[in-house]
Amino acid sequence: MRIILVLFLLSFGFNQAWAQKEAVEGTDLGASAIFDDRALINGYVDKFAGEEKDVLLAMIADDSIGPYKCASAVRVFKQKYGVDLLSAEKVGVIKFLLRRLNRTDSPFVQVEIFHTLIVLDRYQYFESMMPSLIQKLDHYNAVVRALAYDNIQDIIKDDDRTREARIVFNVLRKIFFLSRNRLNSVNTPDERLKPKLVILRWSIKVLGTQELKRLPSEVIRLL
Repeated sequence: MRIILVLFLLSFGFNQAWAQKEAVEGTDLGASAIFDDRALINGYVDKFAGEEKDVLLAMIADDSIGPYKCASAVRVFKQKYGVDLLSAEKVGVIKFLLRRLNRTDSPFVQVEIFHTLIVLDRYQYFESMMPSLIQKLDHYNAVVRALAYDNIQDIIKDDDRTREARIVFNVLRKIFFLSRNRLNSVNTPDERLKPKLVILRWSIKVLGTQELKRLPSEVIRLL
């Protein structure tokens, strides 16, 4: 009985500590942002917009920083320095981001790092990171899905590379074949399916309409 009581108290204390930790992140942005994932991230993006490269990297490396702050720091780094980063710096930054990616379980941080790696080295990381971004379109959190979609759209805008369109098409084709039984009863695409169809249309536009014959009939009907 005493053991059960101790375990209960420890569990209660852990849950209380975790709740306090979660509540702390975002309190500096105002009460209205605390429970809104998108508002939290956008708020910290605005807050970190003036930070220098080294400060942003230090924030990303900090294991004690909350996931919203970390994701925001990655995004600001990507927006401010991703495109213009010198080749000599890119190698080190990429290794640094891969280490952070391996240590995080936050989908917000993951989505931002997936995108940043493609920005830093599109040829090397498109094939491995784009499928991961596409998989996030099925995440249970609507904000994660929206962030993934926004990042994918940013990557493929004005993109007519056959290699990249082929990668996207093949990933979506596999997903649709695995879910074809469910799609058979769908008449109006929902909020999870619509983004996939938009991205699929882009890939077909680049590759050509002959690719339609490689898709399940259930998908062609929805297109």
